Amino acid sequence: RNPGRTTPCCPKRGARRADLWHTLAMSERRKHSRLAFSATSTLVTGGKHQATQLVDLSIRGALVEEPAEGALSDGSRCDLELRLTDSDVVISMAMEVAYSRDGRMGLRCLSIDLDSITHLRRLLELNLGDPQLVERELLQLG
Repeated sequence: RNPGRTTPCCPKRGARRADLWHTLAMSERRKHSRLAFSATSTLVTGGKHQATQLVDLSIRGALVEEPAEGALSDGSRCDLELRLTDSDVVISMAMEVAYSRDGRMGLRCLSIDLDSITHLRRLLELNLGDPQLVERELLQLG
């Protein structure tokens, strides 16, 4: 938490201040553009493949719907595989479950191979419409 920040003075009726604070804090902490990208993807953990729906994607992670088999526990490691429509291209990322709530799981990217980052970069450039933004975000990765 950032003690220098305050919650909005006029929250939506029925909304909890903690929820609003979390939403604001997350949007301020985000350093990478997220691409709303609805697609079927696969979580692979311990040799088990679980179908899931991708909600959004960035260079550093993804948001997915909880698989039918149930959410993975926070800190669990898995691979996220995204097969691009009408293509044999698969973007594969080694992930860690950052959080799980409200039927969704936030995944943090631990590593990604060269082919996958190349395809992800192109996907982001085409859909965000700003290649320079994607380049800056890649440079921030170090």
